Order: sequence, then C-alpha cells, then structure tokens
Amino acid sequence: MSVKVEICHITTVHSQNDVRIFHKECASLAKYGYSVTLLVANGISEMSCRVNIVGVPIKTNSRIGRIRKASKVLYQEALKLNCDLYHFHDPEFLPFAKKLYTKGKTVIYDVHEDIPRQILSKYWIPLPFRKITSVLFEYYENKVSSQLSAVCVATPFILERFYRLNKNAINLNNYPIVESSEIKENKKNEICYIGGLDENRGISELVISLENLDVKLNLAGKFESDAYKLSLERLSGWKNVIDHGFVNRKTISEILSISMAGIVTLRPIINYLDSLPVKMFEYMAAGLPIIASDFPLWKTIIENNECGLCVDPLNPKAITKAIKYLIDNPEEAKRMGENGQRLILEKYNWKNEEKKLLELYESLLPE
Repeated sequence: MSVKVEICHITTVHSQNDVRIFHKECASLAKYGYSVTLLVANGISEMSCRVNIVGVPIKTNSRIGRIRKASKVLYQEALKLNCDLYHFHDPEFLPFAKKLYTKGKTVIYDVHEDIPRQILSKYWIPLPFRKITSVLFEYYENKVSSQLSAVCVATPFILERFYRLNKNAINLNNYPIVESSEIKENKKNEICYIGGLDENRGISELVISLENLDVKLNLAGKFESDAYKLSLERLSGWKNVIDHGFVNRKTISEILSISMAGIVTLRPIINYLDSLPVKMFEYMAAGLPIIASDFPLWKTIIENNECGLCVDPLNPKAITKAIKYLIDNPEEAKRMGENGQRLILEKYNWKNEEKKLLELYESLLPE
C-alpha cells in the first residue's frame, strides 16, 4: 500500500483490549499497512501493535448517560480525525454513524450480537417493555444498516438478516487467533468457565453440578451483580469454586493450561441458540474438551467432530455426569481436546476471517 489509508474504529462500550476489536480487527489492519486509530470511551491513550489507541474521557455513571454522551463525544472526535473509513462496534452509535455516512464517509457497522433477541432477556429492561423495545430497535437498526457502506456480523445466523438489508454484509466469525498448537500436560483436577457471569449463562446450574464432585471450577469473569454472586456463594457447590474475578489474557492462558475441560452451558434463550461463543473456540484452541449446551448448531460442531460433550444446560445432574466422565476417562478427554485443537488449526481460526475483513476494506476504499 503506497499511501497510508486512515482507518478509525470506534467503541463506546468495549475495552481497548477487546479481542475482536483490537487484537483481531485493528491489529490485522495495521499489520497489512493501514493507519489505524481506535477511539475508546474512557480508555488509556497509547500506541500498541501499530494501532493508535485514543482514550476519550466520558464523565457519566448511568447507562442512559453513557448512551447519550459517549456516542456524541466520540462522534465529535471521529470528525476531527477525518479518516477514510469509520468502523463502529456499538448499536448506540447508529445515529452518529448515519451522520458520518451523510457527510460522505465510508462507514461499517460491526454487529457483535443479535441485539433485538438479546433485548428480550435484558434484566434491566422491565419485562412488559422488552418486546416493544426489541421490535422498535430492530426496525431502527435495519433502517440505518441498509444505508451504511457495509455491515460485519459475528455469526452466520445474524448474517441472514443483514444480508437482505445491505449487499456488503459479511460474516466475521469470532474464531481465535492461533498462537500455539501445544497441549499442556500439567493438567489439574480442574475445569474452567471464562466469560460473563449471570443466570442466563448457566452459572447457577454449573455450581450446583459441583456439589458431589471432587473437582475445582476456575471461574473467571465479571458478575452481573453482587446479589447474583451472593446467591451462588450460598450454594453448597461453591466450595469447589476458585473465583478469579475479571482477568487479563495472560491469566486466561494460565487457567486454560491447567484445566482439563472448558464449560459453556448457556441457557437455551433465543439469543444463544445460534450464537458462536468465543470461549468455546478458545477452549478448543487450548486443547480442552468442551462440555456445552445441547443446541443443534453446537452439536454439529462438538459432537460431529468428537471434541466434547453436549448436555441439557438446565439439568445440573447431566452436567455432573459429563464432568465425571471426562475426569474418569483422561485419555478420551485428551483425544477430544486434540480433535478440537486440530479443527481450530484447520478451520475455526482468525486467519481465515482476516482475509474476509481485508477483502471488504479493499472493495470499499478507492484505489
């Protein structure tokens, strides 16, 4: 690339070290010669992996305040940069993305989640208002998305909706960056769950499943509330939990290296049935067998490739049985882990997705 093309990624919600935004998309673009700036609400300004991270202070503690103020402030900062392409990652930025587009800018909307379906299970939205909120948001999201330059989505299921709206809609799966193919041998009698910690992620059933097992659960993530954490601590299975809290990538790697299985038993709510959780593929990349919810899509990946076990996520006894099977059959667990890791190296890796991102940018930007 003879002339540096100026790219700006924008997030009002995610951290500057977000795996999809920073480590995958921004770092990949910078590696291939683009000049990349990442605007982050309340981030720390620094240069990392050839990406210019610009932290923009937002003084507000409320959810509504963040939506209103952060998007407006980051929009103003984005205008000052006068970049060739803007790539944003949060739905609350949609009104300002439309403004950028009307000013003649190339604008990409990165859809991480199926937000209309996600709204239906948002605990902070009163139950009587969830359905109408979901319908109204989907109408607005569809309308704006159809007017933007392109849309990136995180799963094939989400792509089905946006491809009808925007001819430049593509699917960028959250597959892991493959760094090592070595499976650690120093496994302990421990399993792990890494990610958000709330009722819908199946954490209650997971803790209950530990009651009569001699196994430790490495739990790493942020609880939705102190009240929910307290409810888990009252369960007898909590005695087997090692609560690591919210951890960095280095600590995650350490947890994966000592655990003998990874858990992703999300409850069967509509937003999860067709999702592709990052943690599932990270477990596979680390050579861990998976214990996952028995969703049809997940079963085609896990059971068809013999890299784990699928169970009813609402049945703690079924989870207990799966954990016990892997503990009692270490050679079979190792074989499943190797199968999963091989699948990551061959198919489910970021290198393949990176090519799609670069091709999209090349198609949108002038020569």
